[in-house]
Amino acid sequence: MKRRALSLAGWTILTLAAARADRDSPLPDWGEGYLTTYLDNDLFANTDRDYTNGVRMSWISSNRNVSELGSVQRMLRRLSGDADSFGVFKQLTGFEDPADLQYNYGFSLTQLMFTPETAASYVQPVGERRYAGWLGIGFSLHVKDDHILNSIELTLGTTGSNSLAESSQDFIHSIRGIDKFNGWDYQIPNEITADLSFVQKRRADFVKWNYGAFRMDGLTEWGARLGSFRTSAHIGGFFRAGFNLPPDFSDPRLSETAYSNQYFDTDDPYVGNWSLYMLFGATGRGVAFDATLDGPLFHDFKTGNHREPFVADVFCGAGVRYRQIELSYVHTWRTEEYKEQRGGIADFGSVALRLRF
Repeated sequence: MKRRALSLAGWTILTLAAARADRDSPLPDWGEGYLTTYLDNDLFANTDRDYTNGVRMSWISSNRNVSELGSVQRMLRRLSGDADSFGVFKQLTGFEDPADLQYNYGFSLTQLMFTPETAASYVQPVGERRYAGWLGIGFSLHVKDDHILNSIELTLGTTGSNSLAESSQDFIHSIRGIDKFNGWDYQIPNEITADLSFVQKRRADFVKWNYGAFRMDGLTEWGARLGSFRTSAHIGGFFRAGFNLPPDFSDPRLSETAYSNQYFDTDDPYVGNWSLYMLFGATGRGVAFDATLDGPLFHDFKTGNHREPFVADVFCGAGVRYRQIELSYVHTWRTEEYKEQRGGIADFGSVALRLRF
C-alpha cells in the first residue's frame, strides 16, 4: 500500500519536472512563479490530537495567456467565470469584462493527519477522533481581474495507509523524541478520492487604507468543495496591516486552493526590500461530508464520531518578507468539528514559507 502512495507522489514529481510545451499535455510548462510550503501543527498549541498535522507544497505560475494552459487547466476553465465558462458561472463570478483577464495555473501535494488524544492505546480510543490520513495531488486554475480572483482545483487523493500519515508521524516523533501513537491499525481504510474546489476572493476596498509605507488591505471570500473526501461550503475574509505590504495577497493557511500569487490583475512592484505586517480573519463553514469523520464514502465504516454541520475559525498572525522570500505564522482557533470532541475550541499554528522566482 505504501508503495502505491509513493509511486503516486513520485509520478507527480517526475511528470512536473518533465512538463513540456505540448498543449495536449495535462501540465503546462514551468516558468516564473511562487513555490510555497505550508505546515499546520497543533504542537504550536501544546496539544497533539484531532487535526494534528497538515503539510502542503504548492507551485503557481506567473500571469499567463490562455494558450499556455495545459489540458487539465483548460478543462477547469468551464468553471472559471471567463468567456469559455458555463453560463451560470459567468453570472455567479461577477467579472465585468471576461475578455480582460489574467490566468495562473498551479500544482499541489497535500497530506493531512488526524489522531485521537490517547497515544498509548493499541486500539481506537472510544469517543475520541478516529485515526485518519489523506494524501492528495491538486491541479488548479486561477483567473483574475482588478477586483476578483476565481480559483478552481481538482484534487485526486487517497485515505488510509496509502496516505503515509502513520509513517510521516512516526518519523517526526522519532526525530523529536515524542512517544508514537500506537493505534494506526484502526485508521479509516484506503479509498481513492476526487474533489473539486471553487473559491472566489474579492478585494475588500472598504478596508483599503494607506499612509506612506503603512497600509491596510483585505479580501473577502466564499467557496465550495464537492468530493468524496470532503463536501463543504464556506464564507469569510482576512485582512493585513503593516509596512510595505507585498502586492501578493497570499493565503496564510493550508486550505482549499491555497497558493501564493499576485492575486489581482496588477503589475505593482514590491516596495523596498522589506515587508512586515500583521493579519487577521475569520471563516464560517458548513460541512455536509467529511471522510475523516463520516468514514470513506464507498465503505461501510463507522468512525465512532458524529460530525458537526457548522464549524467556525478565527485566526491572526504576522508575516515578514525580504526581497523574494516571505515567512508567515498564523494561529487558528476552531470550534468543535464533532460532537464527542473534548476541550471545546481547538487551536493550531500554521507556518508558510514562500519563494518568488
